[in-house]
Amino acid sequence: MLSERLAEFAIAAYLAVLTLICIYGAHRYFLVLLYYGVRRKIPRPRGQFADLPPVTVQLPMYNEKYVARRIIERACAIDYPRDKLQIQVLDDSTDETRQIASETVERMRIAGHNIIYRHRDKRVGYKAGALEEGTREATGEFIAIFDADFLPPTDILRETIHYFTDPQVGMVQTRWEHLNRDLSLLTQAQAILLDGHFIIEHTARNRTGRFMSFNGTAGIWRKSAIADAGGWQHDTLTEDLDLSYRAQLRGWKFIFLPHLTSPAELPPEMNAFKAQQHRWTKGGAQTCLKVLPRVLSSDAKWWVKLEAFFHLTSGAVYVLIVLLSLLVGPALLAKLSLTKPQSPWVLWFELALFIIGFGSTTAFYVVSQQELLRGWWYGLRHVPTLMAVGIGIALNNAVAALDGFFGRTGEFVRTPKFGDAVQTTRDWRCRLGAFQLKRNWQAWAELSMALYLAACAGLLLMFDHWFERVSMALPFLLIFIVGYFYVSFQTFYTRWLSRRRVPA
Repeated sequence: MLSERLAEFAIAAYLAVLTLICIYGAHRYFLVLLYYGVRRKIPRPRGQFADLPPVTVQLPMYNEKYVARRIIERACAIDYPRDKLQIQVLDDSTDETRQIASETVERMRIAGHNIIYRHRDKRVGYKAGALEEGTREATGEFIAIFDADFLPPTDILRETIHYFTDPQVGMVQTRWEHLNRDLSLLTQAQAILLDGHFIIEHTARNRTGRFMSFNGTAGIWRKSAIADAGGWQHDTLTEDLDLSYRAQLRGWKFIFLPHLTSPAELPPEMNAFKAQQHRWTKGGAQTCLKVLPRVLSSDAKWWVKLEAFFHLTSGAVYVLIVLLSLLVGPALLAKLSLTKPQSPWVLWFELALFIIGFGSTTAFYVVSQQELLRGWWYGLRHVPTLMAVGIGIALNNAVAALDGFFGRTGEFVRTPKFGDAVQTTRDWRCRLGAFQLKRNWQAWAELSMALYLAACAGLLLMFDHWFERVSMALPFLLIFIVGYFYVSFQTFYTRWLSRRRVPA
């Protein structure tokens, strides 16, 4: 009797966690439907500036020796009247980036550009602190921000500035493109994940009056909107998301332009990807605690509040995925150990959850790739990889989410940039030794999770009639196993490489 009760408890706990995950999955379906309803409602500028307003371009950087010169030169190549354009290099570097950046700035200044170099000995507030200090000195009425690995197109200001003829527009965001999309399975997965975020999420939210986020780079702000929202603040690791919600709560409108792109570098190796994901997830959780109560108590429409809830709490899904990883094996084993067959409604309920969970992921990313003219098959064939990477990274992000909800602000850990070497695997590996990769327990935990799930799969095969009763779940269990193995292997492999490489 006790074993029967334990089996039923394991199944119930598994279905409960799966249900919570599928609620977020159903929300993805909703975003896809929203997107189809507004995808042809292309935003247009209200008018044209007769006299172009002054703009400041901010280039925040920290130890970016491989890309510092490139972004400074690229910013100076932006097509905008020189007497209306100020460029700020906001450098917190502690390595040779200081010399590279300062020399490049001096060369560009001699060439006639209005460019200044600012270096801080202390990284107070990290990126947010640098932006806040730069904003106080900015001469532009509008401020464009580009991270060091971005390549802004020369026409980006002329293509965006006229949207600010509407005095309520506080920010214009462009879409990210990817310099090394096809380098590896990892970069392909990251590119598709970001494509879904920009094409489906941003478009659906922005064009239906829901809150969207500035992505920290490749966007232009109205300087007065930043000040009105309270300025750049560094009590979270996602200062961009924080400021976005504060500004929209003040009534500022955002514009998203998916047709205008700024290419950038994707992390080509697992440790850099994990660091980036950890910062984004932890910062999202911190921002949730900070601004979600304000959103829920504001005068915003109920559907704006509901979307903000799903947006700001999305990091909790990773905690649920880790719980599901722990429960899926025992739940399947419990099904095989039950002496009486399960009720048909339980089986249908579980089937519905799998359809919602798997189908929402498929729809979300297949539609985004089709809208980018890569075709539905391109998106569909990458869905298993996307799911495996998403599951494999779940432990890293679950730790980040819990740390964000219950921990301190923490350090802003930059994502390593490899510059032109990112185009080929051989070249970026040669530069890997320049970055110190920290050891942590998570990679061992990810490997342990993979072995645990593999052991559960092996135990399933020892039961009679296992094929008829649990075979439908085996492909999903396999994705869990592959995801954790892949992420842990790539983590260990890159750390091994970093010890063998000499900094370039």
